[in-house]
Amino acid sequence: MLLIPAIDLKGGQCVRLRQGRMNDATVFSDQPADVAKRWADEGAERIHVVDLDGAFKGAPVNLKVVEEIVKAVNVPVQIGGGIRDEDTVQRYLNIGVQYVIIGTKAVNAPHFLHDLCLEFPRHIIVSLDAKDGRVALNGWAKVTSHDVIETAVHCERDGVEAIIYTDISRDGMMQGFNAESTSKLARALKTPVLASGGVSSLDDIRRLKEIEADGVGGAVIGRALYEGSLDFKEAVKIAKS
Repeated sequence: MLLIPAIDLKGGQCVRLRQGRMNDATVFSDQPADVAKRWADEGAERIHVVDLDGAFKGAPVNLKVVEEIVKAVNVPVQIGGGIRDEDTVQRYLNIGVQYVIIGTKAVNAPHFLHDLCLEFPRHIIVSLDAKDGRVALNGWAKVTSHDVIETAVHCERDGVEAIIYTDISRDGMMQGFNAESTSKLARALKTPVLASGGVSSLDDIRRLKEIEADGVGGAVIGRALYEGSLDFKEAVKIAKS
């Protein structure tokens, strides 16, 4: 069970957004590499980074900060936000990033995802955001008619390394993650599913353990770590038990 602390980058700082809104950001640190090192020291086996500026612009903005994070830790780093072409994937892999996360374009341009998985095997993760079982795109601005399970199955066929699944009604709201929909998605796949959005307590970690056998490989954890509602060391103990 992987517990993956999230570091969201905006203007070179570590921030958290509430429900994906760029104008509702809380700054937690102006030294993201130090934050990454802290989580690695406390037992994180992977770090999740999102270039929020890059997602907005459609191209990497915080590349130098990401490189500093990679150098600061001895665990794999996964990065998302504004990754729209193969050159960007290659740039991230060149600076030592292990996994590159594709979001909207994985749904809008399935051939792009297929080609990436062929060119960069074992390095591509897809992030699927959903509301009421339907895929949401473009920073959650648009809820599509795409069924999230059918979409995930297509991604699995292309050869993605994992699926990050977010129930957008829970994200950043500290209300617990949607264990039922996460488990349902994981049971439909052989590819590991990483829960995201709303993991906020040790009880949530225990719930994750209960559905681990369904194929839930871990969780990305954000706001709860920064606001102190989740003790990461304790969470890791439960995840390893």
